[in-house]
Amino acid sequence: MPRAAAPRTDISHSPTAHRGTSGASGTSGTPLISLVVPCHNEAPALDKFYRAVVAVLDSVPNARFEIVCVNDGSTDDTLSCLLALRRADARIRIIDFTRNFGKEAALSAGIDEAQGDAVIPIDADLQDPPALIPVMIERWRDGAEVVLAKRTNRASDTVAKRVAAGLYYRVHNRLSEVKLPENVGDFRLMDRRVVTAIKRLPERRRFMKGLFAWVGFHTEIVEYVRDPRTAGESKFSGWRLWNFAIEGITSFSTVPLRCWTYIGVSLALLSLAYGSYIALRTIIHGVDVPGYASLLVGILFLGGIQLVGIGVIGEYVGRIYYESKGRPLYLVRRRYQSSVKISHLPARSGGRHLSGKITRLDMSSNGEAGKSSAAQSAPRPRFRSSGSRQGARPFVRRMS
Repeated sequence: MPRAAAPRTDISHSPTAHRGTSGASGTSGTPLISLVVPCHNEAPALDKFYRAVVAVLDSVPNARFEIVCVNDGSTDDTLSCLLALRRADARIRIIDFTRNFGKEAALSAGIDEAQGDAVIPIDADLQDPPALIPVMIERWRDGAEVVLAKRTNRASDTVAKRVAAGLYYRVHNRLSEVKLPENVGDFRLMDRRVVTAIKRLPERRRFMKGLFAWVGFHTEIVEYVRDPRTAGESKFSGWRLWNFAIEGITSFSTVPLRCWTYIGVSLALLSLAYGSYIALRTIIHGVDVPGYASLLVGILFLGGIQLVGIGVIGEYVGRIYYESKGRPLYLVRRRYQSSVKISHLPARSGGRHLSGKITRLDMSSNGEAGKSSAAQSAPRPRFRSSGSRQGARPFVRRMS
């Protein structure tokens, strides 16, 4: 029987692996940028988010956009709001899940469905400032394949969350070979080649921040100050964040398994040394009265160690079991397509890299970067002008 061909891993000659201004568009030489927006019970924020995003997109020259919204099993009016926005703007596409599959699945679905030359995941709560989108596109046109949006600080978080986040990054980066950039979420720009690489990863239990870091590629960083949520509340409780952290560590490291091997060897050596001491003392001084308290403490200690070790092993076995079932990552009830026409053009040759200097980019008081006077004088019908966005001042630097 002939051997099956190995899966192709070279993406350099993919027909959709192109860069710069030679993009997917009905207009020759104009790239298509895809925004991916996971939505779960985001109805209160969608209208304000849409107005803020469109005000920025309309100011970007020589680019076309599609907005891929993924309704992740919302129980409020999120789908109705998305459909209303789609009727007003033909660039909006909607992916409606059959139920809530989680943000990682929604993000994966949006990336799978996006057809642009570059893809930008962004949350609908406006904590990811749309004003950074023109800056990201500029870095991409200058040669970056990934542009990360990094928070300069976590002042908007609680003290407990700041401490927990800092501890998590230190532990993860110490245990894993895949290093996560600190204070970087899902908000980033990815070239089509990066998206193609991510879509080839087969995991069903997904930790997207780790997958983004694993694929590599030439990366630039845009720093900004994050604003509080404009509406709604966070979907991530403390317990859910804890499970998310465990997911990240077990997805990219087997060090916890190795640690329990070292713990077992250490306990065995300690037991051997203590047993030798007891035997020697018995030979010299005779048999003592049994110490029931110390015996009970030792049994409970070893029992606890064993249960924790079994739990760590079980976490990895559970991941293997989950992956072996081969269930799809998500199920789509319906797709609402946009009217944006897609035609991928040949790739242009490379792009120039940044010098690595930190550059401060000035932004207007309402947080929109590079907005033209023509865009300011032509408000969109049916929607009021976007609200003020203070404090999002980006810096650009090259990632080491």
